[in-house]
Amino acid sequence: MITTRMHSQRGATLLVALIMLVLLTLFAISAFNTGTANLKIVGNMQARSEALNVAQQAIETVLSTPLFISSPANAVPNPCGAPNTLCTDIITGTSVTTGVAEYTTKLDPKPTCVGVIPIKNEDLKITGATSEDLACAAGQLQQFGVAGAVSGNSLCANTVWEITAETTGAATGAKVKVTQGVGVKISSDDTASCI
Repeated sequence: MITTRMHSQRGATLLVALIMLVLLTLFAISAFNTGTANLKIVGNMQARSEALNVAQQAIETVLSTPLFISSPANAVPNPCGAPNTLCTDIITGTSVTTGVAEYTTKLDPKPTCVGVIPIKNEDLKITGATSEDLACAAGQLQQFGVAGAVSGNSLCANTVWEITAETTGAATGAKVKVTQGVGVKISSDDTASCI
C-alpha cells in the first residue's frame, strides 16, 4: 500500500511546481510592465518640464527687447522660419536659426496690450539725478504742444501686456502653453498699439 501512495503523489509535485513557475513568470512580467510604465511617465514628465522651461525662456527673450511693444506681430529678435517663432536647442539652451531644433515656440496669439493707465505728473518720482521718471515729466510751463500738459498726465503710461507662448517638442511631441502678464512703463507715444 505504501508504494501505491508514493506512485500517485509523483504527478502532484510536478503540477505544483508548474503552477509556481507560471506564478513567478506572471510576477516577473508584471514587474517589468510596471517598470516600463514608470519609465515612460518619468520621460514624459521630463519632456513636459523641458518644454515648459523653453516656453518661459521664450517669453523672457521677448520681454528683454522692446520689439513686442513697437511691433507685436514680429516680437522675436531672431525668428526661425516664421515671425514670432523661436527654435531652441535644449542641450546648449540657445536659440537656433538653422538646422533641426528640439523645441519650437510660437507666440500665438501675438503679444497683446490689455490695458493702459496714464501716469499723472504728480505721481512721478523725480528726486535724484538718475530717476527713471525724469524723462516722463512734462514741464509745468509748457501748455501747448505737450501731450498731457492740460490733463496733468505725464509723457509715460503704465501698460499691461499678455504674452502667450506655445512650445512643441520635435522628438517627444510634448506640448505646453504658457501665458504671462507683464506691466511695462512706456512712452505715451507708444500707447497707440494698446488701443
